[in-house]
Amino acid sequence: MFTYLLRLQNSIKAKQVPMHLRGLSSKLISMAPATAFLLPLLSSVILLLAVVAVRASPPGPVVTCRSGNSNCTVTNAYGAFPDRSTCLVASVAYPGTEQELLAAVSAAAAKGQHMKALSAYSHSIPKLSCPGGPAGRGLVISTVRLNRTVSSDPARFRMTFEGGIKLRELLDAAASRGMALPHSPYWEGVTLGGLLSTGSHGSSAFGKGSAVHEYVVGMRLVVPTAEPVADTGYYAKVVSLGEDDRDLLAAKVSLGVLGVISQVTLQLEPMFKRSVTNRVVPDVAFENSISSFAATTPYGDIIWYPSQAVVVYRDDFKLPVSTPGTGVNDFIGFRAQPTLVITSTRAAGGDIQKLAEENEDTNGKCVLSKLNVNTLLSLGMGFKNSAGGVIGFTGYPVIGNQSDIQSAGSCLRSREDGLLSACAWDPRFRGLFYHQTTVSVPLVNATAFIADVKRIRDASPTGALCGIELNLGFFMRFVRASSAYLGKTADSVDIDITYYRPRNDPRRGRLHEDVLEEIEQLALFKYGALPHWGKNRHVGFVGVKEKLGEKVEEFVKVMEKYDGQGLFSSEWTDALLGLRGREVLVEADGCALEGLCICSADKHCAPDQGYRCRPGRVYQESRVCRKIEDAGAGLIQSA
Repeated sequence: MFTYLLRLQNSIKAKQVPMHLRGLSSKLISMAPATAFLLPLLSSVILLLAVVAVRASPPGPVVTCRSGNSNCTVTNAYGAFPDRSTCLVASVAYPGTEQELLAAVSAAAAKGQHMKALSAYSHSIPKLSCPGGPAGRGLVISTVRLNRTVSSDPARFRMTFEGGIKLRELLDAAASRGMALPHSPYWEGVTLGGLLSTGSHGSSAFGKGSAVHEYVVGMRLVVPTAEPVADTGYYAKVVSLGEDDRDLLAAKVSLGVLGVISQVTLQLEPMFKRSVTNRVVPDVAFENSISSFAATTPYGDIIWYPSQAVVVYRDDFKLPVSTPGTGVNDFIGFRAQPTLVITSTRAAGGDIQKLAEENEDTNGKCVLSKLNVNTLLSLGMGFKNSAGGVIGFTGYPVIGNQSDIQSAGSCLRSREDGLLSACAWDPRFRGLFYHQTTVSVPLVNATAFIADVKRIRDASPTGALCGIELNLGFFMRFVRASSAYLGKTADSVDIDITYYRPRNDPRRGRLHEDVLEEIEQLALFKYGALPHWGKNRHVGFVGVKEKLGEKVEEFVKVMEKYDGQGLFSSEWTDALLGLRGREVLVEADGCALEGLCICSADKHCAPDQGYRCRPGRVYQESRVCRKIEDAGAGLIQSA
């Protein structure tokens, strides 16, 4: 591993490392002797600093079959669901036209077979892509071939796309016609149907907000029928919904339980440019500025690194398309990662996060998180002032077309290289493995919530939150209240927290996991946060039916109208919606370690490792798994 350090040092002497990176590169080298166990990961960071141009193996299939298109296993982009279960299905269908889609749904409906639509990369963490019914008997309908632009209406700035089109293809198709999607998720490796089904969004509290479903003005669904349709004989039909059809309020955020999205018409706007500047400030009283920042920054977001006590404000504004600038968003975390480096870290001593966890090395994680944040900031978080060139970032502001700034994912777009490089979480080389808590806190509660999190931070062991700073800390975006039945009920700040998950041992406690569990429960229960449908552990969905209130009832009415037999429903979606007696929590020994339950007894944690169920330090209504030496310390008092 020292070879990489020497290579970088020689590159600095030869002036092959850009001037604005030499200081940071030298700092990494000087720190390395004091952090010897971090050297494998430091080498990875250094390769990143060198910004070597690499290709990337596109993600592998999320459905694999033992015999043609039969006897298949379905997973997601990360290779594991929250409960680590295996999804077995009888077969997979690959329709390429709406007529073929109609035939596939009809064939399954005629025999009462459960089914699910499956997107190209299946980036939902929860088990949304697995059909209900008996294991191994269902059907998945891949939308990978339903990926075309259907029509364009330049006069009204509208375009119609098939549901399986990937976000990058959609953005480029619109841009080629001088149009732009007003908002989108930051990750481009999602499909139109998938991102709508989970309510995915960008960041804005302006106008209709940042959720893509707010710009849906039409949709065609293929839904099952209990009896054959008179004029076709199919056990399925096409439902066409216009912008004034109230059923669209269910269809545009549907969890995939109404049927398969065949086509979507979007309201676009003329192409424009954006100006992006990342601004770093101390986190002193920053919670008081969240609402005003949202109200004055059309595309802004906030990253809070609580252990480092700093905040990164993304000042992001709309500009005329005539403004000079060819900047692009090539976020570093979404670039191809050299798999050799990642696998070599294991050969040199094991996964770095796992090593820090096993050694209970909070300081090691803090050192690493500082390196990570400094690297990201020095490289402009991946923004480039020009699409060409190797380094790209020369300073702020970065100005570019909306289609080039709003979303990133270059690890998806390169030619196959035999898995020499890939997206960082690719399960084929056992890439990053993590939990994600993503909740929408009502904007009116944001100040109080962050103030409480600061109290938790200050009451916890020093550095307890360093681990999340390896993954953008508290990543905050803005989303508006929605008329969609499963959309947000209030203007909110959406907070992403990504953190370590043991790959091989779900029964192993995590370093300072109690701190994140307390924050998670604080958001969900004290401040009434709603979960992101496509992220989160099971705990994130507790009480969601009650939080949505009558909107869930309205949604279920439409669901029963289009799929009265529940063929597109599953045990998981039933649990989310509070149907058929299903519940999201699973009680078992160790269940709280992976967020399958909230602990109420030590056995739900890992008492053999010293992790016991205790109240939170600040939000004492929470119940968390804390590692303590004295088994009798902090016992939960019975009422």
